[in-house]
Amino acid sequence: MKDGGNPIMKLNRAMALIALMIGLSLTTGLYACTNFLITRGASADGSTMITYAADSHTLYGELYYFPAARHMEGSLIDIYEWDTGKYLGKIKQVAYTYSVVGNINEHQLAIGETTYGGRHELHNPEGGVDYGSLMYLALQRAKTAREAIKVMTDLTAEYGYCSGGESFSISDPNEVWIMEMIGKGPNNKGAVWVARRVPDGYICGHANQARIRTFPLNDPENCLYSKDVISFARDKGYFTGEDKDFSFADAYAPADFSARRFCDARVWNAFRRAAPSLNLPIDWAMGIDPDAEPTPLWIKPDKKLTVRDVIELMRDHFEGTVLDMSQDIGAGPFHLPYRWRPLTWQVDSVRYINERAVSTQQTGFSFITQSRASLPDPIGGILWFGVDDTYSTVYLPMYCGIQRVPKSYAVGTGSFYEFSWESAWWVFNFVANFAYSRYSDMIQDIQKVQRELEGQFLAEVPELDRAALTLYKTSPQQAREFLTDYCVRIGNSTVERWKKLGEFLLVKYLDGNVKNELNQVKHPGYPPAWYRTIADQTGDHLKVPE
Repeated sequence: MKDGGNPIMKLNRAMALIALMIGLSLTTGLYACTNFLITRGASADGSTMITYAADSHTLYGELYYFPAARHMEGSLIDIYEWDTGKYLGKIKQVAYTYSVVGNINEHQLAIGETTYGGRHELHNPEGGVDYGSLMYLALQRAKTAREAIKVMTDLTAEYGYCSGGESFSISDPNEVWIMEMIGKGPNNKGAVWVARRVPDGYICGHANQARIRTFPLNDPENCLYSKDVISFARDKGYFTGEDKDFSFADAYAPADFSARRFCDARVWNAFRRAAPSLNLPIDWAMGIDPDAEPTPLWIKPDKKLTVRDVIELMRDHFEGTVLDMSQDIGAGPFHLPYRWRPLTWQVDSVRYINERAVSTQQTGFSFITQSRASLPDPIGGILWFGVDDTYSTVYLPMYCGIQRVPKSYAVGTGSFYEFSWESAWWVFNFVANFAYSRYSDMIQDIQKVQRELEGQFLAEVPELDRAALTLYKTSPQQAREFLTDYCVRIGNSTVERWKKLGEFLLVKYLDGNVKNELNQVKHPGYPPAWYRTIADQTGDHLKVPE
């Protein structure tokens, strides 16, 4: 149906344009994302939480916003592939869509993902819906995690699925689910999938490798799956055993060295940090021992996790393990825990790798969601949102009931191809990229401001909750406006503070020197261990004759 001059249909066209812009910025796909899932019983305040780091070397990080809207009966919407911007076709619009801030909607439903790819022959390029569209369509159409699973799987059944294998994190104020999906190949509509509810009191994780293995076949309260998930694997020759022994991950995404070392290692390390008492072995994560036991799908943490704890899980370079990226020669004199791509490289005939940690320089945006059943939806849901590297970003509380987002984070403020002081993403990249030159020193200055701001926001949230709740009792709209004003203000002021931090770092560390507290220029040089490395590498070449 043509939309003519209807303003709602014009809004739909604008949303389609935003989707296209997002797709064009993700041309490499998100084969480098990390999700952690926290149930109510595993969180200190009874909230559910999921995390997401959208990592891509060509992803411009921004905060998406889709307002709630009513739609004409029989209207259609255009679907563009999230990774490439390719036009996939039209699907039916629903009568009403909910507002969405980033990856959480007004009902506190949140969704994240990681791409695992899986068997290449199961990719169907003719499918009508991709994984990115599934996420944002579900956020606009569903109120609960179970509803989101139904929306996503019904859409793939009706229109076909065109992406590779995906793991999804789906949470509402009461439940947290992990769902894994993969297509059926060319000329075969739909997808096979399985979804499991994370047991209360436990945490889960996935990082670009399928994680669901065996699952209960007769427990719809805690496990849902496509009716042909096992039979299809039999038909394709991926599985020959009894139904009770069927493993989704082993059938549709067998784990090789890369899947274990680059992907599951991130989950192992988060579990290790959350539950040191388990002494989880590193064997599977190392990727070498073919008989190693896989990292469990979920674990019970040693203590209940706060928002701050979960933020820290997103800031990890394998510190304290044999995979610690700050300790080998590749970290340079100032222990930089990042390595420029590619992940694998070769010297003569020998292949080598760089480790892939949770925190990485190419993150476009990341978040931690909070869904709290104890509060009305517009107040209960918070998206703790940051752009660029998780280790040096600042996570801002964006309430799910807000009606606009800070300009510095909004779609259209900047782009991947042109620097702008108006753009949060560019300002954070300016600071982080300068810090890479003398990382072990500059990161301390960055963290001082980071902790100051995040500490302020964490302290203010309970006060905001109370004030918004008082307003909500008499005027839900006033409560939304109050929270909107706060989120917009702190978003824009944080970017201004980060600009000042960048100026401070440039002055303090100009030309490899360091100014002390008295503004005196000092020349600290390189650490002693680095001088020894240079001496060992150069022999007599730089040696002063006796």
